[in-house]
Amino acid sequence: MDERKEEDDEEAWLQLRPVEPLPSQCCGSGCSPCVFDLYHRDLARWEAARASKDRSLLRGKESQSCPSKLSTETFLAFHISAMDRITKDTYRVQFALPGNSQLNLRPGQHLILRYTQYGELLMLAAGTGLAPMVPILHSITDNADDETFVTLVSCFKTFEGIYLKTFLQEQARFWNVRTFFVLSQENSLEQLPWSYREKTWFGRLTQDLIEELVRSCRREPFALVCGSAEFTKDMARCLLRAGLAEDSYFLF
Repeated sequence: MDERKEEDDEEAWLQLRPVEPLPSQCCGSGCSPCVFDLYHRDLARWEAARASKDRSLLRGKESQSCPSKLSTETFLAFHISAMDRITKDTYRVQFALPGNSQLNLRPGQHLILRYTQYGELLMLAAGTGLAPMVPILHSITDNADDETFVTLVSCFKTFEGIYLKTFLQEQARFWNVRTFFVLSQENSLEQLPWSYREKTWFGRLTQDLIEELVRSCRREPFALVCGSAEFTKDMARCLLRAGLAEDSYFLF
């Protein structure tokens, strides 16, 4: 009996071991903490608890590992934590479940999935808020089969303050990508290179400009916003006034 109990305990500990993130789960933007930082932190805690045979951690995890409340009548929202392309028309999708809950599906059971398809991403970035947009833009333009339109609006104080100029110019050459700039401390188009004059505004990203951008989107847009707390708050208000629903934008 003792040997069987030890085997059960070992299996329970192995089930509680943190799962190492896939490389695709890291956005590469220097986030702190990164998903790998969190993984190594949780792994260290797990190893310490296992070495000391800390049963309180085991009981705490078990209480959280309850089955997800799936429904046969309604759809429930889950976040996609990773998606890897296996073949030309086959993908492996990993979902992030709340807490440490498990689906606990029996053999033969299956899921019906539904997701919302957006034809265009409207990216609104201020300063370093451009960073999380870069890997998303990369993932679209690196995939010849991805026909998502992208409208990227980057806000900076001056033209000299724009970073990744070469990258942004290269991305703007793709048929489905548009790039615009808003400079708050510039006031003369003549001081800008020709390639920037037709896609640069001076001042700030205003309500009128947001509405113009939304109207100019070629398909129904989903907005991504990243910048200071004040910037994201202002952009959320402008997007709502421009007709976007609360579930049609994401604030980093």
